[in-house]
Amino acid sequence: MTEEAQVTEPASMDKLVRVYRKMRDKLQELDREYTTKMEEIKVQQDAVKDAIKAQMQALGSKSVSTPSGTAILSKKVRYSTQDWDSFKEFMVQNNALDLLEKRIAQTNMAQFLEENPTLVPPGLNSDAFYDVSVRKPTK
Repeated sequence: MTEEAQVTEPASMDKLVRVYRKMRDKLQELDREYTTKMEEIKVQQDAVKDAIKAQMQALGSKSVSTPSGTAILSKKVRYSTQDWDSFKEFMVQNNALDLLEKRIAQTNMAQFLEENPTLVPPGLNSDAFYDVSVRKPTK
């Protein structure tokens, strides 16, 4: 075989799938290791953050500057609802649709368009593409 023929000759599907699975398995292994290390560091970081917060509260301070940086104590509030139907009704009644984050629920949008093919929201964009999934062989 000439060098040119080797370059243009496609690999067999079996080889491509085998190589792909090996790469995916290695990525999963690295991801598990990385995630484990990150979780360990986050636990330690949370302990340090709690110590900083305790000292700041004891000092009655909202901000502390040090040569290594500035620590700022701030109040965070997270909102949620247990009654989505009532919350949605409240938003419509008060023209407050901006209370939700601006992100389209992908599955719900696909189902809506499937059920209402002639009803498309203004400004809706879509991006369709083909993807490949590779599974290990069944035994």
